[in-house]
Amino acid sequence: MKHRLGIFFIALMLMVIAGCSDGPKPEPRLKDYMKNWQSMKFDKMYSMLSDKSKKEITKDEFVKKYSAIYGGIKAQDVSIKPVIPKEEPEPDKNGNITYTYTVKMDTLAGPVQYKNKIKMKAQEKKDKKDWYIDWDYSQIFPGMAKGDKVRVQTNKAKRGEILDRNGNGLAVNGVASQVGIVPQNLPANKDASKEQLAKVLGIDKKTIDNALNASWVQPGFFVPIKTIAEEDPRLKKVAKIKGVSTQSIETRVYPYKEAASHLTGFVQPIKAEELEKLKSEGYESTDVIGRRGLEKFYEKQLRGKNGGLIRIVDSGENEKRTVAKKEAVDGKSVTLNIDMYLQSDLYNQMKKDVGTASAINPVTGEVLALVNSPGFDPNDFVLGISGSQYQKLEKDPKKPMLNRFAYTYAPGSTFKPITASIGLETNKLNPNKEVAISGKKWQKKGWDKKFVTRVSAVPSVNLEKALMYSDNIYFAQTALAIGKEDMVKGAEKFGFNEDMPFDLDFENSSLKKEDIDSEGMLADTGYGQGRVEMNILHLGLSYTPFINNGNLIAPQLVKADNSKAKVWKKNVISPETATRIRSDLVKVVGDKRGTGYKPPLKNIVLAGKTGTAELKSKIGEKGQENGYFVAFNQEQPSLLVSMMIENVQDKGGSHYVVPKVKNAFKEYMKEKPLR
Repeated sequence: MKHRLGIFFIALMLMVIAGCSDGPKPEPRLKDYMKNWQSMKFDKMYSMLSDKSKKEITKDEFVKKYSAIYGGIKAQDVSIKPVIPKEEPEPDKNGNITYTYTVKMDTLAGPVQYKNKIKMKAQEKKDKKDWYIDWDYSQIFPGMAKGDKVRVQTNKAKRGEILDRNGNGLAVNGVASQVGIVPQNLPANKDASKEQLAKVLGIDKKTIDNALNASWVQPGFFVPIKTIAEEDPRLKKVAKIKGVSTQSIETRVYPYKEAASHLTGFVQPIKAEELEKLKSEGYESTDVIGRRGLEKFYEKQLRGKNGGLIRIVDSGENEKRTVAKKEAVDGKSVTLNIDMYLQSDLYNQMKKDVGTASAINPVTGEVLALVNSPGFDPNDFVLGISGSQYQKLEKDPKKPMLNRFAYTYAPGSTFKPITASIGLETNKLNPNKEVAISGKKWQKKGWDKKFVTRVSAVPSVNLEKALMYSDNIYFAQTALAIGKEDMVKGAEKFGFNEDMPFDLDFENSSLKKEDIDSEGMLADTGYGQGRVEMNILHLGLSYTPFINNGNLIAPQLVKADNSKAKVWKKNVISPETATRIRSDLVKVVGDKRGTGYKPPLKNIVLAGKTGTAELKSKIGEKGQENGYFVAFNQEQPSLLVSMMIENVQDKGGSHYVVPKVKNAFKEYMKEKPLR
């Protein structure tokens, strides 16, 4: 009988062992848990915890804690992997099995990587046996215990500044005044203070009420209402309103305001849709981003990289350990060739008008100024422009938000030196030949209603006189002699119909064969009308071959240690052609008969060309006129200015522009002749 009982007991044990070996394995469960963790499915993680663990923390607490911590540290690219040994680990005396796992993730404080231990225990639930996680707080981060907190700190990188060639700041990091209310400091008559503040700031009282009624507001909290410039005169009025206070905050400041607005652009808080696209580049919801101009173009260089600190502290806020730390890397500043003395002066010359201007060093290609008139104050956009302010800018007939220097316009007679150059290079123009022209109107035989008109009825002109008097008929005839094919080829040598080698986006200057659809259109092209269009910077650059023995100089916006010229196109014209045109351009300004003579300058010899482009949709009608003047100092050329002003038809045409450009030369040459 004993023998039979022994055999039965051994058989029973074998069945138990066999049953255990056929039961669920811990490894698949561990992998599922890690997979949920990696996917941040914290509710599913909780469902896999042991009964003992669930007594330590509720599901709501568990999910909220993980969500808050992982969200706070900006966890990305999370990788949680179990380390599976070759043989299954032996259970301890309590039946627990311990595994090792690895964690890798990117955070706002840099990469976090560690190994940790995790315990699993077998439990039977609903008549089904499985393995569950024996969880504790150290699973969040090693060394963490109940009652501990994870503290996260973002170290903001300073945005790089935009400086001119002399170190003057175009876009700098400064401070502004944030006007706000601490609710408990408001007087008994709260509405009176709110109404006063609304009136001073130019906002609705409802805006103030909405800010004060936000869910996060507490009686002792400072509630921001509006940010304004530190020098804003409204601050004195704000200081007298009961319950209202101010505090200084860091902000982007544009000291030159309208004078450089289209050049600098501005920054604004990043939008939600932008953040979604740029999260991987380290942007956060509290960051700003460049919206226009240089702020947008140099965004990557200027913005820098934020740093961060992740710490574990105990209930007394004593630091237990640092999880990760990354120093902020400030953005790099950009130093331009722009000269803000010149930029500001050109803007002041133009600010009552609508137009644009550029200035370059014609030998090195350094871009000294890019001006739009009118401009706007970029500080308004940084501080928070109101809807009414923006609508006022949008509806302004002068269109202050339009970046005119980036667009193309018909260059009028300032194009004539290019036509002359093409004629000389193709041997279709004899510069010394006197061409007899009768009257102020000319029509080629076979034309119907098409006429070319000129201002001065000179009986005969050669190239020099044609440039001095700005004779449309002479250059119309020259264009016809050159022909469409050679006219376009010649223009393309000057950089037409291609991207200008420049940092900012500009509309390309254009003169295309398909646009010259008639002889009349070709004739108009010869004197800068028809379908020829140029941006104001390229117009200035197109004169550099006359100064540099035929080479077209490339524009350089960013200051280099050694400002050597970079050639955009070599041998655009021959040195002989360059000398001839340059000599004639001196006469345009220096000769009393020249269109650029008045007012004469003392001690500065200028060469240049005036131009008036008439914009009309029908032959015979009177249209808007844009006036131009392009000029450079003839002796040791260091400055070349191109200016265009719109609507000069009742102001004397291009003669309205000439004094403005000459005034800029006087100021610039007086300050620093060779800067």
